[in-house]
Formats: sequence, C-alpha cells, structure tokens
Amino acid sequence: MLRFLAAIAAFAASLAAHASCGAAFCMVNTGWSANGVWTEPGTRLDLRFEYIDQDQPLHGKDKVSVGQVPRHHNEVRTINRNLIGSLDHSFGSNWGVNVTVPVVDRSHEHIHIHMGQPIQETWDFTGLGDVRVLGRYQFAPRQQGDTHSVWGLNFGLKLPTGSIDERNGQNQLAERSLQPGSGSTDALLGAYYSRNLPLSSLSWFAQAGYQDAIKEKEDYKPGDRSTFDVGLRYEGGARLATMLQLNYLHRGKDSGSGADQPDDTGGDFLYLSPGASWNFTKALQLYGFVQLPIYQKVNGVQLVADYALVVGLSTRF
Repeated sequence: MLRFLAAIAAFAASLAAHASCGAAFCMVNTGWSANGVWTEPGTRLDLRFEYIDQDQPLHGKDKVSVGQVPRHHNEVRTINRNLIGSLDHSFGSNWGVNVTVPVVDRSHEHIHIHMGQPIQETWDFTGLGDVRVLGRYQFAPRQQGDTHSVWGLNFGLKLPTGSIDERNGQNQLAERSLQPGSGSTDALLGAYYSRNLPLSSLSWFAQAGYQDAIKEKEDYKPGDRSTFDVGLRYEGGARLATMLQLNYLHRGKDSGSGADQPDDTGGDFLYLSPGASWNFTKALQLYGFVQLPIYQKVNGVQLVADYALVVGLSTRF
C-alpha cells in the first residue's frame, strides 16, 4: 500500500524567518517527504542541514543593488547554515508529539550609515535557536476502494530558548531579527490532509499553518506567519521517491521598540521545491531538496536568496 502523509508536525521547523537582515529557515516540508504515513506507535529521528545564501536586496518585487534604496543599514549579505534535529513520537494511530531543535550558524554583513559615512559591520556566530514543541491529533485514515486519505491537526508552542544577545568583535549587538532566537513565545496551529491518487505510487498532500507571538520580550514582537504547502510524491520503486512542493508564506511586520527597521520586515513568498529521497533500509532514509523562488514581494528592502538547499537523514526505531 502506498505510504502517504504522516506527522506533518514538522511544519514548524520549516517556517521561514524573513527580515531585513536576511535571517531565514527553509520552508521545505520534510515531515512527509522523508517518511510517508506513519500511524504505528514508535519514534522517528530526523536531522537536516539547510544552506541559504541571501545576497540579493529586494525592494518590493524588484531586485536592487546595495544602497540603491538608502536605509540606515544597507544590507549586503547573510549566509544561513541551519542544523535542525526533530524527535517525533507517535503514541498510536491518533496522538503524537514532535520536538524540533535548531542550531543556527549565521554570518551577516551590512553597511551602517553614521552621519552620512558608511561603516561596514559584520557578525558571525553559532547558537541554539528556538525550540518548538508540537502535539498532533490525526484522525483515523479513510479508505474507499483503492483510495486512502488522512487528515489531522497540529498545536503547540515555539519557546524562547534561542540566544538574543549575540555580538560581533566590536561588541555590537546584532539586530533582533538576526539573532538565533526571537525571545518570544509563539502559538503554533495547523492542519494537514493527504490522499493517494489512483496511480498506486502517487500521493499528494496539503497543509496550512499559523504562528503568532503570545508573549514578547524587551518589546519585540516578530511578525505573525501564515503558511500553505501543497505537494506530490511519486515512489519509483522500493528505494527511490521523487517529490515536488509549492510552499507559500505570508509574514507580517515586526513591531515594538525592540524591532530594528520594522518597515523592512514581512512580505509574501512562493517557492517551488523539487526533491528526492532514497531508502537505505526500511528504517533509514536520505533526502534532499532545492528550493527556488517563484514570487517574492517584500516590505521595504530585504535580502533574499536565489535558491536554498536542504539535505537530511531520517530514521525510525
């Protein structure tokens, strides 16, 4: 039987964190792509690496050069190297929990305009990001002939575990939107659905998610986020599967006195994400994605990437 969507609880790990400085997590959904359906009691461990090089300033929908649209900080480049571990436990066919722990390795460069004079400033740090804890309730799978479908709900919190006090060699504090953590506690809500198609090796999924800060720190509130993903999975054999996703994000503006250049945060983003997975064994899988922007519209001026890469390993025990 075709394995279809499982614990989409991992969606929280894929919520992007776009800001003027270019701090980001990749939006690719790896919960379904690495596993397919999973309703038996047990535990899944997933470890993925993301690479996002944001070196293109965008003004609205238009590409611009550094400083072409003047700002107090003219952003130059941000490189995100994120290592994300997820531990997922299913208590049975209905209830489950997922804990996601990111480690952020980030370098950033911008040009600070001080009294009309440009000053280059850089940061390079590695730190723990914000841990996310998600519960889920998956409704009993439905079967009609050769068609199988499942849907469920996600609910949880993003915790303020990440550092918000990273500094550079000149002891300058990085912008809050650049820090590994936001300092806020956020509510996470979501829903997902999947169904196999008449072709026995093909399935599709859809999911929606919403994130909003419910507790702030030092008067900084990151913008709320709404996401929608839809994807196809084709199993070409016992070992190889190919995947294709569309990933959409709407992000509101940051707010509060702790927000740096809040008018340069938030926007709308749509990505195409092709990928593949390889089963070494029934319990061990390797997967990879490349994420390509289709549509990007930012508030003010922000850094974006031409592509993002994701590589990961998933195992069950």
